[in-house]
Amino acid sequence: MSLPEDLLYYKEHVWVRREGSDLRIGITEFAQEELGEVVFVELPAEGDSIERDEPFGSLESVKTVSELYAPLTGTVVEVNEMLETKPEQVNESPYERAWMIVIEADDESQLETLYSADEYESYISE
Repeated sequence: MSLPEDLLYYKEHVWVRREGSDLRIGITEFAQEELGEVVFVELPAEGDSIERDEPFGSLESVKTVSELYAPLTGTVVEVNEMLETKPEQVNESPYERAWMIVIEADDESQLETLYSADEYESYISE
């Protein structure tokens, strides 16, 4: 399993990529492997607020339904609408095509509490 070094990772198996003032969010390869084949993705709408540690959407797989937990508090500025018709992208490309949302963070200091790739790898190995 590869963990891109340029991402930050949240304990609920979500990654964050900084893009200027925007923060792109998706699930990790580890999470999609645990879920199995993803068949449905539910995401918030543009303009919605999300709260750190609170659900912002869900993924349904052939095994289970799993909530997506927000790594940061902020406002959704973009949603990956492709996932509505192609949820399998979550399994095929978790770090590229299957990003979930882009937010503007209310408090960027929350980024300091996220894991580096090495720290996340240690966390999932426990």
